[in-house]
Amino acid sequence: MANVNLSTLIEQIPGIGAVFQKKLKKLGIKTVRDILYHFPHRYEDFSNIVPISKVKFHPVRKSEKKIKGQSRLLKFSNGVNETVCVQGKILEIKNEKTWKKRMFLTQAVIQDNTGAIKIVWFNQPYLTKTLKQDDSIYLAGKVALGDDGAYLSNPAYEKITNYKLQTDDLIHTGRIIPVYPETEGLSSRWLRYIVKPLLVELSTQIPEILPKEIIQKNNLLLLKQAIWQIHFPDSMDLAKKAQKRFSFEELFLIELAVISAKMRLNKEQSTAIPMDVKLMKKFVKSLPFKLTDAQRKSAWQILKDLEKPCPMNRLLEGDVGSGKTIVALMAALETIKAGYQVALMAPTEILAKQHFQGVSALLKDFNINIGLLTGKEDKFVSRKLKQEVIEISRRKLLEKTKNSELDILIGTHALIQGKVKFGNLALVILDEQHRFGVDQRARLCQSQAIQTNKNKNISLLRTVATVRRSVPHLLSMTATPIPRTLALTIYGDLDLSLIDELPKGRKKIITKIVAPANRQKAYNFVKKEIKKTRQIFVICPRIESQKDKENIDTASSWANVKSVEDEYEKLSKEIFPDAKVEMLHGKMTPKEKEKIMKNFKNKKTDILVSTSVIEVGIDVPNATVMFIEGADRFGLAQLHQFRGRVGRSKYQSYCLLFTDSPAVKTRQRLRALITSEDGFKLAEKDLEIRGAGDFFGARQWGISDLVMDSLKDIGLVEKTRNAAQKILEQDPELKNYPLLQERLQKFQEKIHLE
Repeated sequence: MANVNLSTLIEQIPGIGAVFQKKLKKLGIKTVRDILYHFPHRYEDFSNIVPISKVKFHPVRKSEKKIKGQSRLLKFSNGVNETVCVQGKILEIKNEKTWKKRMFLTQAVIQDNTGAIKIVWFNQPYLTKTLKQDDSIYLAGKVALGDDGAYLSNPAYEKITNYKLQTDDLIHTGRIIPVYPETEGLSSRWLRYIVKPLLVELSTQIPEILPKEIIQKNNLLLLKQAIWQIHFPDSMDLAKKAQKRFSFEELFLIELAVISAKMRLNKEQSTAIPMDVKLMKKFVKSLPFKLTDAQRKSAWQILKDLEKPCPMNRLLEGDVGSGKTIVALMAALETIKAGYQVALMAPTEILAKQHFQGVSALLKDFNINIGLLTGKEDKFVSRKLKQEVIEISRRKLLEKTKNSELDILIGTHALIQGKVKFGNLALVILDEQHRFGVDQRARLCQSQAIQTNKNKNISLLRTVATVRRSVPHLLSMTATPIPRTLALTIYGDLDLSLIDELPKGRKKIITKIVAPANRQKAYNFVKKEIKKTRQIFVICPRIESQKDKENIDTASSWANVKSVEDEYEKLSKEIFPDAKVEMLHGKMTPKEKEKIMKNFKNKKTDILVSTSVIEVGIDVPNATVMFIEGADRFGLAQLHQFRGRVGRSKYQSYCLLFTDSPAVKTRQRLRALITSEDGFKLAEKDLEIRGAGDFFGARQWGISDLVMDSLKDIGLVEKTRNAAQKILEQDPELKNYPLLQERLQKFQEKIHLE
């Protein structure tokens, strides 16, 4: 592979054609470096090479029944279901079709100098074109017992063309074998063929970026050794050490990125907004309820941040219904009365309009001009003129925003359109901030910016810090509790405020897992709630049924997951024919969604069948039952948010979880939801059971699965953070570490810390 280096594009690598180039790009692989850093997600141990005569199994015990015609995995004398590897010569190989099961069987017999054994591959007839009589071959797999004796079932194979071959030279058998994340038409076997020669050529060319003192202090493998051992390990212990090395490296880069971003932001200038204690007391007194202690504490932290001449960058966390918006409004009111503008961006039109209505009501006595800007709708409230909500042209609304005649502008992604210009923006509030991309958030903060950096794939803070002379304060809100490890890494550049208590007087939501046999009882219970004039949410994981589109009939398949459209038909026509049932999903137009939600909020609808679109921002106090189909398809954090959509009034509320999954993990997760109402504890549990990739979605950040899994390890996270903190305190620009500086820059361009 002459002239190939780490930055070589996959199009220039010999042996990788256009078809495979497309498949590799689907996995995010564009260069040689990307291939070498596409790490295995598990391993097969095929290192137990034995003579064929030593492949033994225990005889079937009298108490064990053997089902005729079915293969059964055997118990070996030295362990149950032990995987073995044998080496020999093919005596015969042929294809046979079983008409009963319409399946191809490829059968072979191989022999060494101690004996012979039968081999069977299922539905791989092409093997007879690759493997021929008299070929020497390694085979690795499990032994099964058929009606005519023992055989190797579906083994991995590797032809021997060089008889001086050592086991270290093997790729697919005879050693610990890497199994990679795959895509359709791109197998681990193919990836091994590509990775091995690249390692031979380039492993010594990959520069070591970690400082020697960090490698020694944390007992890490050197890069040249680690890159070999993670792909083709000599032992499982070395595989784990290699994984630790690369987990540490990537976590270390993340920590460097977020800590350096925070350090740079602290050097930027922002508008210092003095705290007006009288104003805050007046606002709190105007509320129809008392603030919780957690709300007061969070508000104090935020208002003190606003007083500083450097930009606030704070994440306000709190369960659904904990009162985050009230706290954010205190910051907004403080900013407006100091003579500046506020932008509030929500991820959906439903939530933006709800904020507009809520903010208008809560600030009605404070002479605030409020605007609403969504994709198709513009509204304006001028309390100075004692007017109600009025429709306004987009041109006039944009003009008022630019001229600073508008105090607070609430909207969706429409706020980051190029035409939206703020005259004096000092505070940006993002609701459910993780639903916005880095570039979207940065563009909102750039509304009055002097742009000097157009790199879109870096964190919000870094972008803001390089594109503004006066950086607006940023307050992000989320109802998704952040586990400690994620807070230290992904959100390490944010200051955190927690609202960890709900308003007093709310009844505990009764949560139950409903067995399939008790479904009718659940329907009867819902009927009773409807008779009490209560309302019901029914959540489904998907919009449309695809049973007709997919030829899949397994109970666990996506095709069998309940859909909104099917459940709407079933519930409205068969189960609750006397109730008013409507459905809501993301494919509907904004006007359709608004009408349906308005009907539900105004009690014109009894049952709302919906997708996860209701997860964010919908407030219906009269709803008392959250009915979740396919609960195993959602994470604990998401289920907890669904549950938070009920229990918002004096009435007893319920959350009913339905699942057909027999998996132990599923039951374990759902039981955690029953035993705890603490969103933060549930988030930690979700991270522990499912991993960070499932918690938020690994692809969202561009971070490897290996690191996502490592985020469960608080000890490792703290080690990397401490190492990054120490090195940046001594050398903020990393001038003494040029290779690390270069790698960090490339890493920042790749990841999307949201």
